[in-house]
Amino acid sequence: QVQLVESGGGLVQTGGSLRLSCAASGRVFGINTMSWYRQAPGKQRELVASITGGGTTNYADSVKGRFTISRDNAKNAVHLQMNSLKSEDTAVYYCNADRILGPLGIMYDSWGQGTQVTVSS
Repeated sequence: QVQLVESGGGLVQTGGSLRLSCAASGRVFGINTMSWYRQAPGKQRELVASITGGGTTNYADSVKGRFTISRDNAKNAVHLQMNSLKSEDTAVYYCNADRILGPLGIMYDSWGQGTQVTVSS
């Protein structure tokens, strides 16, 4: 069973930086689009950034110019570099893969367990 495992969350002051990572465990033959979502208390989960297998990126307006998504296809991993963090970036961040090709076939819409990011002023 392929799983997405996240790391890198924590507590940081306003203006600081954090780097989130997410890697697929198990035997993986390929992953299509990988994304980062976040969910703040009392709010709906929202897309933060996504990157296709070919490297095309997409960002929420609220993070453009501050966050950078990247991926390492050889390691089946995706990263989110977050700079100039603001208090409104505080949320649980989730990794998502829309399609993972593994030995048992295609897994659709896979999610990591989430990692907390807290930005304090």
